Amino acid sequence: MILAMFRQRPGNALRRCVADEQGITLLEILVVMVILGLLATLGSIQLISYLGRAKTDTARLQIQELTTAIDLFRIDVGRVPSTSEGLLALLEPPAGIRTWRGPYMRKRSALTDPWGRAYLYKAPGGSREYEITSFGADGRSGGDNENRDVAN
Repeated sequence: MILAMFRQRPGNALRRCVADEQGITLLEILVVMVILGLLATLGSIQLISYLGRAKTDTARLQIQELTTAIDLFRIDVGRVPSTSEGLLALLEPPAGIRTWRGPYMRKRSALTDPWGRAYLYKAPGGSREYEITSFGADGRSGGDNENRDVAN
């Protein structure tokens, strides 16, 4: 139908389309900009909270990986690394141990938490044989959300 209009009177139809168009006012542009700004703010808040949760989940998974490596160390050596040997015993053989068959971790970076601090290792660890802890984003004991402690 539209093609038929252009075939019959191309000049008239074109003039009608141009006459119907109007410009956008400054107020309309400002309203659109405010709406886009609000959407960007809400999206960034959600993204930041997601990233905080992702780092906490990563720390939990890394601690599980370290726990598995310590279990392998225990099978080979007959004990868990001492507090003085620390988690470094998973990468390098402690002095005087002949049954060490490591390294039990692939990278040295696995010994640091997602916030760039070394995991705290203590053997014995309170009620457990050993304890691996990350203090979260703030680096201090306690806290909520991304600042909460993560331990085995």
